[in-house]
Amino acid sequence: MRKLLVATMVSAIALTGGAAGTSVAHADTATVVLTGGSAVFGLDPAIVTATASVAGSVGFSVGGLAIKGCEAVATSATSPFVARCSWTPAVPGAAVLTGLLTPSDTTIAPVTSVPLNVKTGVPVQGVVSPIHIYVDEVVASGSTGVLTPAFGVSCAVTSEYILGQTIVFRVYGNNSDLGGAVMDTSNTAKAYIEVAGVPTPITLNYGNHSGVAFWTGVLKTGAAPLYNTLGVINFKVTMIAKDSKTVKVFATKRVPHLVSGKQTVDATTGRPMYDNVSYYRTRVLPTPIAGATGTWQSNFMAASQLTLFAVPKS
Repeated sequence: MRKLLVATMVSAIALTGGAAGTSVAHADTATVVLTGGSAVFGLDPAIVTATASVAGSVGFSVGGLAIKGCEAVATSATSPFVARCSWTPAVPGAAVLTGLLTPSDTTIAPVTSVPLNVKTGVPVQGVVSPIHIYVDEVVASGSTGVLTPAFGVSCAVTSEYILGQTIVFRVYGNNSDLGGAVMDTSNTAKAYIEVAGVPTPITLNYGNHSGVAFWTGVLKTGAAPLYNTLGVINFKVTMIAKDSKTVKVFATKRVPHLVSGKQTVDATTGRPMYDNVSYYRTRVLPTPIAGATGTWQSNFMAASQLTLFAVPKS
């Protein structure tokens, strides 16, 4: 009778999967989190860091495509389990980074990180062509709205305006085709601003403003027919260079090394000393260079963009 009971117990254990050596291992879960990825387009690579809960290797991807050289980066052997990828963005703007963790322990399933959304920094100057542009805005002088005495001083640089104020765009440009020369009336064929909702582009004019020279354009706000769309003012600046028959070329030359107005002499050799200095020299081109076109649109965050507000209620 005793033998029969023992046999029955063994059979029951086997049926429930509890027999020694027959238990099924349940895979643990792992996690991986990405951080970093802040880069400036055209400069040094960005470092993307993956922090995992277990040791293993991480495959880094951007936009679903593996990052070259980061297909399987081993994590550190001890906690925190970290893997790093040196990423050089191929294009500026927004990107989505992910990391696939493959644990060293094969009983643990691979896992993909939550997507890391990053924006590769681009210069605030225009980057479309050799013409580099920067823009700011100031409150126009004179009576520019009901709040002028308390809100906004004439010629104050600001991105916030009250309906009824006049906005003056100030535009500054340089042309690398011309050795970085300032864009002015001598080398600029056309310059204008297109404002969303305004049918006619605003012509930019170059001139002297209290001793400094730059391009200006005016946008008056107020009741119709003046501009009165509240919120962010979307605009685009365009500058078109004249065709060039000459070009400035970066060069170096030797000039005497002077101390107190006198050329110095090397104490060892007795020879006069010279310095190498850089400068631009003008060369006549056998074939003119077609004038480049440069554009600029604000890529600042919304809170920093040009914005028009309604007059506050009293």
